[in-house]
This record gives sequence, structure tokens and C-alpha cells, in this order.
Amino acid sequence: MSRFHRARYVEGYQDIIPEEGILLKYLAFGKISLKQGQNYSSQTGNYETVLVIMTGTATIVSENKKWEHLGGRNTVFDGKGTAVYVPCQSEYKVYAESDVHIAVCKAKAEEKFEPFVVTPDEIVIHHRGKETWQREVHDIIADNADGRVQRIVLGETFNHPGHWSGYPPHKHDGEFFPEEPNLEEVYHFQVNPEQGFGVQLHYTKDGSIDNAYIVRQGDTFAIDKGYHPVAAAGGYQVYYLWFMAGNTGRTLNPYEDADHKWLHHKK
Repeated sequence: MSRFHRARYVEGYQDIIPEEGILLKYLAFGKISLKQGQNYSSQTGNYETVLVIMTGTATIVSENKKWEHLGGRNTVFDGKGTAVYVPCQSEYKVYAESDVHIAVCKAKAEEKFEPFVVTPDEIVIHHRGKETWQREVHDIIADNADGRVQRIVLGETFNHPGHWSGYPPHKHDGEFFPEEPNLEEVYHFQVNPEQGFGVQLHYTKDGSIDNAYIVRQGDTFAIDKGYHPVAAAGGYQVYYLWFMAGNTGRTLNPYEDADHKWLHHKK
């Protein structure tokens, strides 16, 4: 049962967090890496799926819909992303117009909706935090997708060099439901410049989990429970793609560690 997955390059599709895994009941994650001119086909099965174009340009086809010239970022730090929602029990095909890297974000689903694309101009940007925990959060599949998806919520977070995110530390494992939702989460990291690093903390108040991981370009982290703040090393931006799903709906109401709530009132 591994929460932390080190980066490795696989041409084609790479399964990183498998479907029907032991740790996560609702989420799975993989990556598609294609050279220009290559293509990849798959089926979503029991998972609604969001294809997030991290770098490169692609054409994506699903359910008789076709979107051309999607994406275009050289790195995830070049601007806002592009994503395609593919419902459960559907087929999709990716055609690489350039070398592309696409995150495949999956959430268990039973209801089938229509596929749709989220373009950069539809993404909502939030500037959150203050002092050394300022960060920029891009909502990709959030309020804009109400009534169009079943469970998945998804976005991108950009940590400034030396700054924290997910801070003050929060969790959403349903321990204090209904105040706290029960949502699993996956983080997928990128770093700028890419030789840099960040730190993923993970802990519970009872001490059963009390870990820190050095995160580097392409690493992935699965969160089933506990508090999970992220720090960027000095001089390096840290990005993570995040997505969530669970059994308490799509409302996000993170439960903060009471020991650190005072930071909101710090002058």
C-alpha cells in the first residue's frame, strides 16, 4: 500500500495509481506520453475521466465529439491548462500534434454525462493565503461542472518559491462529517526549474501517520486521510495537479488543524 509514487517515463500509457486499488476507493491516475504523430485509444469503464494536457498539443475525440489543437503549454508553468472530460463507459482517442504529456485523472462513477472541454479562458484563478503561504489555485473542474459530472473535482496549484500550500494544514477524510467532507485526493507534481524539489508533509493527530516526502518532477502522491500541506524549496516553483472524489458530494470544505487556525488572524 504505497501513497508515494516516484516519477518514471513510459511511452504510451503509464498506470501510476491503479483502478480498484487497496488505498483509494474512488480515484485512479495515469499518464499518456506520446511523440508527435502517435495516438492512443482507451475506454473509461467505471471511471469518469479528465484528460489534462500538461504539455504539448493534441486532438482528442470522444463520443462523436472532436476537439483539435488543444493545449500548447511547453511546461505547466507557462499558463492555464486545457482539459477534456470523458464520461464513464465511454471511449476516447488522443492524437499527438506535438510531443504531449497528458494526465489521466479518474473518479469512480455510475452516471454517464456528455463529454466536454475546459479551455484556458474558462479556468477560474484564486489567489489564496498570505505571507509565506501564498499560492495560486486554478479551478478546472469545479463549480463550472455542476450537473455535468458526478464526483470529480480538479484543478492545479502553483506554489511560489519557498512558500507553502494546503496551509494552514487541512484534511477532508470525513472524520468530522458532516462539517468535513469525505474526499480522497491525488497530487501530481512538477517543479520549475525541474531539477528542484519540494516537500510533502502528511500527518494525523493521533500520530499514526507522521511523514515527509521529498517531491520532485513527475512524482505522485495519494491521500486517503490526514493533513497534507506542501512546501516549495527556495528558488523553485512547485506545481501539483490535484483531483478529488468521495461519497459526500462535490462540496469542498477542508477541515483545518485547530493548532494552526490562529495563522488566519496573524498580523
